[in-house]
Amino acid sequence: QVQLVESGGGLVQAGGSLRLSCAASGRTFHYYNMGWFRQVPGREREFVGAISSSGVSTYYGDSVKGRFTISRDNAKNTVYLQMNSLKPEDTAVYSCAADPRGWSALTKLREAYDYWGQGTQVTVSS
Repeated sequence: QVQLVESGGGLVQAGGSLRLSCAASGRTFHYYNMGWFRQVPGREREFVGAISSSGVSTYYGDSVKGRFTISRDNAKNTVYLQMNSLKPEDTAVYSCAADPRGWSALTKLREAYDYWGQGTQVTVSS
């Protein structure tokens, strides 16, 4: 089992940047593929991106491609989401998630991720 805690959310103006962090407990973090999702009340959770267990491969949703970057530091049990050129439509609660099948291909399917953090609010003002 792994516990995930996000941090770094807040209020930012359009065009600005934020970096979210997701700290994981346990010694098996380096086995997990990690994903970031976001959700706005009343809408389905949206895939933002994912990173492989080794950090070599990444995969992004179309709405953030070219603006957001996922990275990880396995020595620190932490995955990051660097968000640049933020838009008001990026406003959401952002959550990280862990897929324990680190040997598998990266996926945007929510059901592949067994563990979820509570989320951190990101608000982008126009």
